[in-house]
Amino acid sequence: MAVTSNELMNMAVQAADDKKAMNIVALDLKGISLIADYFVICHGNSDTQVQAIATEIRKRAHEAGAHVRGLEGMDSARWVLMDLGDVVVHIFHRDEREYYNIERLWSDAKIVETV
Repeated sequence: MAVTSNELMNMAVQAADDKKAMNIVALDLKGISLIADYFVICHGNSDTQVQAIATEIRKRAHEAGAHVRGLEGMDSARWVLMDLGDVVVHIFHRDEREYYNIERLWSDAKIVETV
């Protein structure tokens, strides 16, 4: 059974929340971008927490039968990018999130869920 992009986005948000990710935001990109249906953006306060958030999301995606198409940045844990197909997850270290401020870049997108 295929996982919908909405279910995948909710799973990523819940997994990030379970690992105490900060300022979790989900952006609805449908009709705005062909890249993905949703961006999930969050941050951790340490390299270890960033890696733990990414590991939990990857574990839950596999359990749900979703394929993790790409995973970048785990070594440095400053900005981990996870490609789940219709959902792209950005897990920042706190300092990098403030610097890149990608929510501003995608300000046309509707905020779906914040935790």
